[in-house]
Amino acid sequence: MPPIILFDGDCLFCHAGVRWVAARDRKAVFRFASQQSTVGRALLEKGNVPAGDTIVLIEDARYYIKSDAVLRIGRRLVWPWNGLAAAGFLVPRPLRDFVYDQIAVRRHRLIRRQNRCPLPPPELRARFLDELPR
Repeated sequence: MPPIILFDGDCLFCHAGVRWVAARDRKAVFRFASQQSTVGRALLEKGNVPAGDTIVLIEDARYYIKSDAVLRIGRRLVWPWNGLAAAGFLVPRPLRDFVYDQIAVRRHRLIRRQNRCPLPPPELRARFLDELPR
């Protein structure tokens, strides 16, 4: 099963993050689902992870949240992001998660408000999950 990123579908910052990751995921290994979708809710329930203000990475049947998820995603991206992510693991998790939480609390203010979220282009839309992976 490919790694899956569960994101807050109601957050423009999160949508921008998905587009940013997809643009730097040259091998197109990641699949995406919003936490509010049927697939997202089922995967969160399966991993016993509450929906909320965190990104979730499902990789090798393990669930990662907050800074662990961000850095694990970064390690699969193109240079320099993979190197920065590897270095990020040198920072203690409590400090990394504190920074993550500070960004998460402010994420709705970090991106200009719009009336609606833009649809992803077709090549990215194909990487969104419509059903549970097997």
